[in-house]
Amino acid sequence: MATIKVKFRAATSMERKGTLFFQIIHARLVRHIYTAYKLHLSEWDAGRQRIVMPLDSDKVRWDYLISLDKYLRRDLERLSVVIMRLERTGQPYTVDDVVMLYRSQSNNCGFISFASELIVQLRRIGKDCTAETYTTALNRFIRFRCDKDISFDEVDFKLMQEYEIYLKSSGICPNTSSFYMRNLRAIYNYAVEKGLTSQRYPFKHVYTGVDKTIKRAVSQNVIRQIRDLDLSSQPALEYARDIFMFSFYTRGMSFIDIVFLKKKDLQNGILSYRRRKTNQQLFIKWEKPMQDIMAKYAMNDTIYLFPIIRNNGQEERKQYKSRLRQVNRSLRIIGEKLGLAVPLTTYVARHGWASMAKSKNIPLSVISEAMGHDSEGTTRIYLASLDTSVIDKANSLIIKSL
Repeated sequence: MATIKVKFRAATSMERKGTLFFQIIHARLVRHIYTAYKLHLSEWDAGRQRIVMPLDSDKVRWDYLISLDKYLRRDLERLSVVIMRLERTGQPYTVDDVVMLYRSQSNNCGFISFASELIVQLRRIGKDCTAETYTTALNRFIRFRCDKDISFDEVDFKLMQEYEIYLKSSGICPNTSSFYMRNLRAIYNYAVEKGLTSQRYPFKHVYTGVDKTIKRAVSQNVIRQIRDLDLSSQPALEYARDIFMFSFYTRGMSFIDIVFLKKKDLQNGILSYRRRKTNQQLFIKWEKPMQDIMAKYAMNDTIYLFPIIRNNGQEERKQYKSRLRQVNRSLRIIGEKLGLAVPLTTYVARHGWASMAKSKNIPLSVISEAMGHDSEGTTRIYLASLDTSVIDKANSLIIKSL
C-alpha cells in the first residue's frame, strides 16, 4: 500500500518561506506533489509532520497558519481516499496512478484534466507513441469543448453523439472520427479501471469501427519505376527513395523500425529487430539490394544503420518524426513525378510488398508472419513455429522479380 509523508522544502534564503509537499511512496518508487502552501522554517515540525504556531506570531499570521493546517489536513485526507480507492479495485497500481488521480480530483475530477495527467504518465514510462495518439484525440475534443473541462458525470452517450455530429460537420471522415472516439474511450476506460468513475458506456452509440480506405498498394511496375529513377541531382529525393526501397526489400519494414535499426542488429547475414508496434522479434535474410542502400549512408559516428538519429539520447522521437515528415514530403514529389494516383508515403512500401507477395501466390500465413502481424490471435498461434527460411525464400523471390 502506498504511504504518504508531508515534507518541507526550505528556501535557499533564511528570510524566504519554504514549500510544503507530499511525498508518496509505493513499490519503492517516490513521487512528490508540491503544494502552494508557504511556511517559515520555524513554523514546521518535521518530526511530527505538522504546522506549529510560534509564540511570537501576530494574530494575522496565527489565523493564516490555522487555515493552512486545515487545508493541509483536507488534502492529506483526499490523498488517503485516492489510495484506498485504488486498493479497493484489487488491481495493481503505480505511484503515478496515485498522483494522477489526486490531481484529477483536485480539478473536480475533470475528464480533460485526467486525460492530460494520463498522457504525462505515459510519457514518463516511455510510451510516447500512445501518449501522442491520446494527445491528438484529446486536442480535438478540447476544441469541441472550447477549452472547458467536463466532469465524468457529464461524459455520456448524448455528449458523444453531439461530438460525432460536430466532427462530421467539420469535414472529418468516419475513420478519423472513429480514431478520436476509440482513443477517448481508452482514456475513459482507464479512469473506470482506476475507480475514478463508473462504467456508463458513453461510446456505445457512436462509430468506432474501421471503414475500408483507399488502396495504398502500388504495382510491381511502379516499384521498378521508383527503384530506377535517376535522382542523383536531388539528394533529398534520392534519400527518400532509398528509404522507401529499403522498406520494401525488408518486407515492408515500418519507418520507425528502420530509424532505430542498430549496426549490431546485422550479424552473419541476418538482420534481426523487434517491431515497435507489436514487440515481435523478426529475422530477415540480408540481400544485396539492402547492402547497396545501407552502404550509401553508413557512417562511423553512429550506432545506427542509418544516420537518422544524430543526437543519441536527446529527443530521439522528435528527430524521428521530423525526418519522417521530410521523407514523406519527398516521396509525394516522387509520386507526382510518376503520375501516381496513390499518394506515395513510406507506408506504401509495406502495402506494395504485401500486394506483390499475394500476387505471386505466397500463402497468406507466410505474408502475415513476414510482416509481423499479430491482429489475428488464431493465425498467430498457427504461425508460431513457421520456418523463417520459408519467409526468406519468399522475400528473395520478390526482390529478384524486380
